Amino acid sequence: MRIIDAHLHLFSEEAAEEMAQAVGHHNSVAHLRQAYQSLGIVQGIVMGNHSLALEAHDYPAGLFHYCIGLDSHLLDTGVSIPGLADQVEAHLQRDNCCGVKLYPGYNSISLSDRLYRPIYELAAHFRKPVAVHMGLTSFPQAHLKYCHPLAMDEAAADHPETSFVMCHFGNPFLESAAAVLVKNPNVAADLSGLLEGRVDLDRYFQDQAGYVFLLQTWLKAAASWDRILFGTDWPIVNLGEYISFVQRLVLEEYWDAVFFDNANRIYHLGL
Repeated sequence: MRIIDAHLHLFSEEAAEEMAQAVGHHNSVAHLRQAYQSLGIVQGIVMGNHSLALEAHDYPAGLFHYCIGLDSHLLDTGVSIPGLADQVEAHLQRDNCCGVKLYPGYNSISLSDRLYRPIYELAAHFRKPVAVHMGLTSFPQAHLKYCHPLAMDEAAADHPETSFVMCHFGNPFLESAAAVLVKNPNVAADLSGLLEGRVDLDRYFQDQAGYVFLLQTWLKAAASWDRILFGTDWPIVNLGEYISFVQRLVLEEYWDAVFFDNANRIYHLGL
């Protein structure tokens, strides 16, 4: 089975190596290349952080595409960057840039804010999706109201020509995530970041049976298997364990779609 990891991060900070070691990996491209080969992962999509500089997003050809990210290092509570749209367009013109990544909860900016309108228009023009962090955040200063799935519903309804990817299936707002997915044909969802750290899967599926039941229930209720994408949120999980985790969530008949076909089509990777 060929796999696309449709959601990962490449951080250069020392803490990233600590996170990677905690899940049995190393935070290096060489290590990821080796791990990918052993697991059948043929491509990764890097969710950009920290910089809009073109040279900051040069990744090994054949291993990674990337989404240019507008995170809280760039956008601070609604204060935009001069020439933001032009800088984003310069990335979208590149073959290895396959989309845009937004972090509205961390930026405290509504997805319907006028700041994002030219970004949505550019994404529609270049036929590259807008991936959005949805659901819980990694620190308490972020605001959940901006990254609740219903916030994406508003943006998707108002911008029907733009494709959106709801990251993390909006976890833990699973019912709302499923409703937004069903209602809006221009919305997909990735299954990244639903776990963190090393996991004994047999024990986890026992201890967290209620949570797993809700995940499986709303994925099945949405029945949008042509718009569900595998992703890991590397470096917070062990890659092999996370593949097995998602295989347990998704019926085997949909594995090819979820693990490869959907990401290849939605992000226009041409694999």
